[in-house]
Amino acid sequence: MGFTGPIVDQLAIRTLNDNYCDAVFRRDAKDWGDNWATDARWILMGQEIAGRDQIVAAWEGAMAGFAFVAFFAQMGALRIDGDCAAGTIYTHEVLEGVEGSITRPVGRYDDIYERHDGRWLFKQRHYNLLKG
Repeated sequence: MGFTGPIVDQLAIRTLNDNYCDAVFRRDAKDWGDNWATDARWILMGQEIAGRDQIVAAWEGAMAGFAFVAFFAQMGALRIDGDCAAGTIYTHEVLEGVEGSITRPVGRYDDIYERHDGRWLFKQRHYNLLKG
């Protein structure tokens, strides 16, 4: 896919992803949720969650199972077409369970972004685990 589209939009979408990562590290549900369109979809290894409020609730539930979460993301591709875009994000996480276990999953998001009122948001994130 590569990288196509205006540089200013590429930077804005990269910033969206950086904001997402930062909110995960800080465990800030409001900031994390503000990255999603109200009618967004989050697909996690076959399970679909629809709507920002439901997505945030699911995320808060998942985060409750971890004493610590580190979330790193690298953009692999981005194609922008007007107010819509598609991209690939590779992730590496360090997850410490509340009981002390450590896992380091590596995954891939296939994203759809939309511009709303001048701001890029996640319209859909489809996550697949590459290595657990």
